[in-house]
Amino acid sequence: MQAITHDVQPLRMNTEQAIREALAALDPVHIELIDDSALHAGHVGARSGGGHYQLTIVSPRFVGLGRLQRHRLIYQTLNSLMTGTIHALAVTARTPDEL
Repeated sequence: MQAITHDVQPLRMNTEQAIREALAALDPVHIELIDDSALHAGHVGARSGGGHYQLTIVSPRFVGLGRLQRHRLIYQTLNSLMTGTIHALAVTARTPDEL
């Protein structure tokens, strides 16, 4: 029986692209997205296919919002991806004036 292998790189790129496309709704002036999934190999979330990411996002939409409100806005924006595609997301959210 021949082993079936899958190249996970295109999947990761598609996930990162999907995250960036969803976050475009927040009018970001800067996004940095780091995929830490490889550091969590064997973790329950990693086994189920969910990725681990670090997100730094700068947007004028965060003006007047506290940290918790900013995070809620991001999680609401990524809602459809948070149910399996993203297992863990570490967020740093700033306004352009906070740089």
